[in-house]
Amino acid sequence: MRNNIITTALAVATAVYADCPDYLSYALVPHGPFSGGTYNLSYMRPDPACRTFNSTIVESAVTNISNLITDPDLKRLFVNSYPNTLDTAIKWKGTANGSDEELTFVITGDINAMWLRDSANQMQSYLPLLTASDAYNSLASLYRGVINLQARYLLIDPYCNSFQPPIESGVSPSPNPSASDDTVRPNYTNTSIFECKYELDSLAAFLEVSSNYYNATQDATFFKKYQWVDAVETILQVATNMTVPTYTADGNVSVLSYSFTRLTNRASETTENGGLGNPFNNGTGLIRSFFRPSDDATIFQGFIPANMMFSRYLASASLIAAAIGENDLAQRMSCMASGLRDAITASGIVTTRSGGQIYAYEVDGYMGHNIMDDANIPSLLAAPFFGYLDVNDTVYQNTRQLILSAQNPYFMRGPDISAIGGAHDGPGYAWPMAAIVRILTSNDDAEITQQLQEIVSTTDGLGLIHESINTYNISDWTRQWFSWANGLFGQMVLDLEDRKPELLKQSFQGNSSTA
Repeated sequence: MRNNIITTALAVATAVYADCPDYLSYALVPHGPFSGGTYNLSYMRPDPACRTFNSTIVESAVTNISNLITDPDLKRLFVNSYPNTLDTAIKWKGTANGSDEELTFVITGDINAMWLRDSANQMQSYLPLLTASDAYNSLASLYRGVINLQARYLLIDPYCNSFQPPIESGVSPSPNPSASDDTVRPNYTNTSIFECKYELDSLAAFLEVSSNYYNATQDATFFKKYQWVDAVETILQVATNMTVPTYTADGNVSVLSYSFTRLTNRASETTENGGLGNPFNNGTGLIRSFFRPSDDATIFQGFIPANMMFSRYLASASLIAAAIGENDLAQRMSCMASGLRDAITASGIVTTRSGGQIYAYEVDGYMGHNIMDDANIPSLLAAPFFGYLDVNDTVYQNTRQLILSAQNPYFMRGPDISAIGGAHDGPGYAWPMAAIVRILTSNDDAEITQQLQEIVSTTDGLGLIHESINTYNISDWTRQWFSWANGLFGQMVLDLEDRKPELLKQSFQGNSSTA
């Protein structure tokens, strides 16, 4: 009966959505009513009948929090941004064939595919509102669907980062022309995989969304029902495989379980040495990552932020394994997490010319290290946000001071916005996501106020958080529809309402100053 109800509901929804505008186009055009503030921000929420998932809890939060915001443009940006994933990106929700296993297919926004990392973070936006519930229309059900579908994807190929719609959805796969040049993977098919870049943080994302759900609901039973344990075992195997050094003890070149090449004119879209990447010496104990969370290739595969995130969520997810009686698995997870933390401390901390200690962005296990940071999470800036360390940690604060300065080659500065960017969009493009993370990891009222001012004033009137913005021309930006960044902005506003509510009473109607 439940499956029949779901099928009927989906059929009705499909008929309604057929009359709805494509949000990719809708989000490019301003819509009234406008905010009436200096920046006169557009209203960007779809009609309620066109929203992809409706949650009364989220709607109440949008109303309640917006009523606490004084500035009309900040209020409008919050109202547009926080529900954006639910409004636009729950492409399909249903159950697996012949089962009651919930599945949730979440797109990033303007790309019709599900990234492990993005979908986990899109769900995290609503973590403050998550409670235990069996209801099909609950946030808890959305979470369970994402966890189940991610587990399925990991069992298809755990080295891949982005996937096509599940067959049950009836949603057609989307072509990815670039992916046709990938080194062939055993399970690669455009009907199931969208992109196959191995990123350690994608594995960490599955552990993150699992831990977030468990900690909020204490629903251990769920994790025994389907493929969660198999997915975690697969993750541990990949992590072990990716500790193999480039050279064996006698100097032979190791055979790796993964390689990647692509025909491209961008170095960040492929890897060195015929797909193996730059040499990696694993006396470090770190786990390799071929790509960053920006989907750009690492220079040195000892990618510190992803190792931090993996260690943090491997430890927390081990509590789930213990709660369902998988004691051996829990022990192996806990030991690997602890070993990684030691490895990060031993190999990821470097001494600058001035004598201070900072975290490197990447290391190779020889003598090479890359001093920078990128806007995408996990980043060095975000380490306290995802719980790896305390915001007052001395090495973190040293690192923060450097990466929020011109000493970071990807800290973009301009008259309208100054924030960390990255190789993905290139020099001159600051990412609002990094400005949001800066707020989430700051206790300085002046710093937070400045960053809010810059964010509010640089949406080009559209009232949505873009991927990146030209620091000298706010009308030159990338991605009008990027659900993760929008949800993160809303999550940040909820955080401010909790710890610094007085800042939401300020006016942001003036011009920002350069950081």
